[in-house]
Amino acid sequence: MHTVADLLDQRKGEQVVWVDPLACVYDALKLMNERNVGALLVQIDDYLVGIVSERDYVRKVILDTHDAKKLKVSEIMTRDVITVTPEDTVVTCINLMKQHHFRHLPVVEAGKAVGIVSLRDLFLDVIEENIDTLTVVGGA
Repeated sequence: MHTVADLLDQRKGEQVVWVDPLACVYDALKLMNERNVGALLVQIDDYLVGIVSERDYVRKVILDTHDAKKLKVSEIMTRDVITVTPEDTVVTCINLMKQHHFRHLPVVEAGKAVGIVSLRDLFLDVIEENIDTLTVVGGA
């Protein structure tokens, strides 16, 4: 069974995409688009203080008709972030995401963010690990 460290090594690399809590939401959205990610870690001096996702934008900005250029990331981010360590398993991550209804999970080591895993990353890992046992239905 793979760990979060395995996923970070195989899929994600070591680059953590993050944003300052005082950045405007519009700039955070631009960064998500440029990096092709659905969530950003919110950090101060390398320490995780929150997470902001596309879902946060839809629910807290668009639906409440706020201006993304005036609103700060800190106003819409999730503050009490559930995290995992590199030693946690893929199954642990999936269970946390299922239980808490989120799609992105920050990875923290010694209080500092070292990565983020998405539900997609986890599902792809499970599929690849079990590809030999999967049966494809239908045909070409």
